Amino acid sequence: MKKKIISLFLLAGIAFGVSAQKFAMVDMEYIMKNIPAFETANEQLSQISKKWQSEVELQMQEVQNMYKNYQTELVFLSAEMKVKREEEIVEKEKVAQELKRSYFGTEGELFKKRQSLMKPIQDEVYAAIQEISNEKDLSAVFDKSSSMNLIYVSPKLDISDLVLEKLGYSK
Repeated sequence: MKKKIISLFLLAGIAFGVSAQKFAMVDMEYIMKNIPAFETANEQLSQISKKWQSEVELQMQEVQNMYKNYQTELVFLSAEMKVKREEEIVEKEKVAQELKRSYFGTEGELFKKRQSLMKPIQDEVYAAIQEISNEKDLSAVFDKSSSMNLIYVSPKLDISDLVLEKLGYSK
C-alpha cells in the first residue's frame, strides 16, 4: 500500500512538473517570407546560381562537342591521336566537374554565399525568438514548418507574428 501511495505522489509530481512548462510554435517559412531582406537574398542567390549553372553547362557542352567530333573523326585518327584526343576530352570533363564542385559543392561558392547572405537574417530571427521566449518564460519553441510530424497546433501557441513584430515587420 505504501508503494502505491508513493507512486501516486511521484506521478502527481511529474504531471505537475510537465504542466508547468510552456511551449510555443513559430512558422519559420512564414516569418522569412515576410522579411524583405530574405526575399532579396533569395533572389540574389537564384541569379548567381543560374549564372554559374550556365557556365557549367557551357563547359559540359564543350565536352559533348569534343566527344562528337572525336566520334566522327575516329576512323581517320591514328592510335596515337586517338589516345591524345581521349585524354583531352577526359581533361576537359575533369575541369567542368571541378568547376561544378567549386560552385555547387558542400563547401562551394554557392554555399558560402548563402551563408553570408542568410546567416545574419537567421541570427536576427533567432535572437528575437529567444528574447520573446525569455519574456514569456517559454520552455521550448518549435518550428511548425519543419517536418516534426505535428498533426495539430493551436493558433494560440503560434508566436510567428510576435517575432515579426519584434523585428519591425508587423503586418
